[in-house]
Amino acid sequence: MKVAIFGIGLIGGSAAIDLRAAGFCTEIIGVGRSEQNCKLALELGLVDKIVSKEEAIEQADLIILTVPVNVLIDELKFVLNRVQPHQVITDMGSTKGIIIDAIKDHLNRKQYVASHPMAGTENSGPSAAISDLFKGKVCIICDKENSNTEAVELIEKMYSVLGMRLKYMDAHQHDMHAAYISHISHISSFVLAATVLEKEKDEEAILEMAGGGFESTVRLAKARRKCGRLSFSKTKTIYWK
Repeated sequence: MKVAIFGIGLIGGSAAIDLRAAGFCTEIIGVGRSEQNCKLALELGLVDKIVSKEEAIEQADLIILTVPVNVLIDELKFVLNRVQPHQVITDMGSTKGIIIDAIKDHLNRKQYVASHPMAGTENSGPSAAISDLFKGKVCIICDKENSNTEAVELIEKMYSVLGMRLKYMDAHQHDMHAAYISHISHISSFVLAATVLEKEKDEEAILEMAGGGFESTVRLAKARRKCGRLSFSKTKTIYWK
């Protein structure tokens, strides 16, 4: 079986490592927007080759979308418009309701299985990919009754190989729970970090006074680097990358 992964950063790259190690597939095809990340993914052996989106869809049996949520709907529609009857598509986005609603009437809807593996770190990019990222964690599969039985079984098998525990949920119910336990944590982490840097002009004083509690609390904000300039480390540096 050939697997295509759209987005070869932390999530896609970590999945590739463990799927390859388990012999789940014979080939892993990468699709990425950044030329630098594509080159790095090849150098790290996360994927066997990098191709265009069209080529990946033509060659793969299973297509995994690990792209950012803000472009996920467009990517999913692009794939669904081109897949053949034997192909299966899943995504690993943290939001499900709006995505499922956007493609609910698509002719190839049943070939898509909506999923959300509850795993990650504050790091990003191919170099952040690690083995066992998903092991022991929970994966939510949403609205499985709207997918082909064969498609659901393949995705269940994939997550079993990754060592995840499966739960099943309505998509909008999932989004409500995810907001409480995940999204609010990211928001509060970023707000704290941004507020401190805005109000405290004396960064040296912040660094000297900050302990493990502050570092732990703002850790999630590091995953939102496009929002500003935060990093915190034992070398006593705060900066946005």
